[in-house]
Amino acid sequence: MKRNSILVMALIMLSLIFSGCRNNPEGEFAKYNDTFFDTFDTMTQVVGYTKSEQEFNAYFEKIHTRFEELHKLYDIYNDYEGINNIKTINDNAGIKPIKVDKHIIDLILFAKEWYEKTDGRTNIAMGAVLSIWHDYRELGEGDPGNAKLPPMEELREAKDHTDINKVIVDEANSTVYLSDSRMKLDVGAIAKGFATEIIVKEIMTEGFTSGIISPGGNIRVLGKPLDGIRERWGIGIQDPDKMMVTAEENLIDTIFVNNASVVSSGDYQRYYVVDGKVIHHLIDPDTLMPGEYYRAVTIVTEDSGIADFLSTTAFLLPYEKSRRLVESIENTEAIWVMPDGSVEATDGMKRIMKSHGASGSNVK
Repeated sequence: MKRNSILVMALIMLSLIFSGCRNNPEGEFAKYNDTFFDTFDTMTQVVGYTKSEQEFNAYFEKIHTRFEELHKLYDIYNDYEGINNIKTINDNAGIKPIKVDKHIIDLILFAKEWYEKTDGRTNIAMGAVLSIWHDYRELGEGDPGNAKLPPMEELREAKDHTDINKVIVDEANSTVYLSDSRMKLDVGAIAKGFATEIIVKEIMTEGFTSGIISPGGNIRVLGKPLDGIRERWGIGIQDPDKMMVTAEENLIDTIFVNNASVVSSGDYQRYYVVDGKVIHHLIDPDTLMPGEYYRAVTIVTEDSGIADFLSTTAFLLPYEKSRRLVESIENTEAIWVMPDGSVEATDGMKRIMKSHGASGSNVK
C-alpha cells in the first residue's frame, strides 16, 4: 500500500481517529468516527465530538457528498456527465474557453495568486511535465525491473508549455482557457487542501465544530476536543524512515493545535525506484527532477489550501529560502526533516511541539 500520508498512522497511534464510539449520557458529547475511500485517490477520515451518533452521521454524509462533488470538479483524469472539470479545460487547450463551476475559478485564481507570492515553485500549469513523470512512475510501479527516468530532452520540451500566464480566467463569464494548445493543468499540489477548506467552512456553519477531517493525511482540525480533558488536539508527525507508525518512538514529534491545518510533503508519499534510488513525485520546476533538499516538510497554518500549497513550495526551496518564506507568512509554522534525518523548526512550531514541552493542556 502506498504511503499517501506522513500523518495518518500517527493519528491512529495517538487514538485520535479510530478510538471507537461510546454511548454517552444525554446532553454530553461523545467521539465518533468514519471513513470513505472514493475521493481524491485516498482514504478520508472524519472524527468528531457530537451529542449523538445520528448527529455525527448527518455531518459525515454531508462531508462525504461535498468531497465527491469537488473531487469530480478537480479531477484531471476522468470525465463526468454534465460536468466541466479540470480535464475538460485540458482537453480544450488552444481550442476554446470552458465555462466552469465557481469552485474551479476560485481554485485557479488561488493558485495563480500564491504562485506569484512564492517564487513560482508550485505551478498548476506544470501538467505537461508532471504527466510525463506520472506515466514513468506508473510504468515503474507496474514493472520495477524496467523502471527508468524520463528523458531530460522530453521534460525540457514539455517545460516550454508551462507558462501560468497562459491560463486565462474570465471571472465575469466563469470561463477558463489555456491559450497554449499543449498546456495541461495539474492541481494535485493544492486541490485536496483547497477542497478540504471549502468543506470545513461549510460544515462548521452547520454546527460541526469539534473534530478532524483528514483526506489522505491533510489534517484539518476543527475547534478543540470536547472530551472535558484536553484543550488541544495532538497530531503525530511520522518519521520518514518508518513504514508504519506503531509506537511513539516512530514519530518525529507530536504537535498540539486547534483550528489549524497540518499538511506534509515528503519524498516517500508517491514514488518508484530506479537503480536503487527512490524517485518521488515532487518535481523541482528548475531541474525538472525530484527535489532533494529534504525528506519531508510539515506546514501548520489555519487554511488547508494554503497549507497544502506551502508544503510543496517549502519542500522545493533550499532551506534558507524555505524558512524565510514560511516566516514571512503570518500564523504559519514549519518543520523540515533534512536528508540526514536532523530536524529544523520555526520558533512558533517549537512552542507547540511535545519535545519542547507542549501538551494537550498547555502550550508554552
